[in-house]
Amino acid sequence: MFFGDPWNVSQLINTGFYYIRSNNKTIALFDRWYTSKDNATGLKEQDVLLNLIRGGIVDELGLRVRFLDTLYFSGFCQDSKDFGQVSTVHANCCRSIVAKVKDLKAVLGDWKRFKKFMSHKKSSGTSTRSFQWTGHFGCLNSWAVPNNSGSNS
Repeated sequence: MFFGDPWNVSQLINTGFYYIRSNNKTIALFDRWYTSKDNATGLKEQDVLLNLIRGGIVDELGLRVRFLDTLYFSGFCQDSKDFGQVSTVHANCCRSIVAKVKDLKAVLGDWKRFKKFMSHKKSSGTSTRSFQWTGHFGCLNSWAVPNNSGSNS
């Protein structure tokens, strides 16, 4: 979840997108993260990284971490508040590939609907904030059934 401050390391993370400058600090982060992940039975890689961040690894390594604003990087955990500002949609918060594909198809339908709507409203100055995403029910409902299809996240 994004809480509005891209520099606040206390917010929840999502390990789906990275923009990282390779240097000794970031290499040390990934080394520690993957070593910890391999020794963390029952935890997903995202949970392991969150534990490292909460444990102070950002300060320890002298990293500058900025979180992506969901205004531009929408996802299934948290939709963008302005359809017209979205650069990409992250199929996160799903328990299975089947659920991700179902909800990504809905996103594609939403995008086509939005583009058609905007082509008719160009001259009116209509706000893109009023346009709403279809619910991500495939992903939401994927948590109610046992996971037999592989990918978690």
